[in-house]
Amino acid sequence: MAKLERALQENFDGLLARIEQGILEGSVSASLEASSDFSEGGARCSVRVFERYSYAGGNRLSMSVTLFQSGGGPVHLSAITAGGSQALLFKINTWGEEAFLDKLRELL
Repeated sequence: MAKLERALQENFDGLLARIEQGILEGSVSASLEASSDFSEGGARCSVRVFERYSYAGGNRLSMSVTLFQSGGGPVHLSAITAGGSQALLFKINTWGEEAFLDKLRELL
């Protein structure tokens, strides 16, 4: 598992669109598996779950991206990847997870 967290001074909708488009166009095997959006009392939260094939690991892995904003404050981003290991009891070859996060880092 790999994780990236940031607080960004950006437009919520613009950032979400840039992430969705960039991840989906950044890999021929990338797909948007699920999404969720909700708001209450001036706060917004969007969750996106992407999946792609990892050539480095020889398997599929996922990345969950959560954006949260309260009022006009910064947009908080949390991204977590999972599934980039082939071992039975412990994690090895997590290169694919880091590579997936690297694509998100480029978009930010």
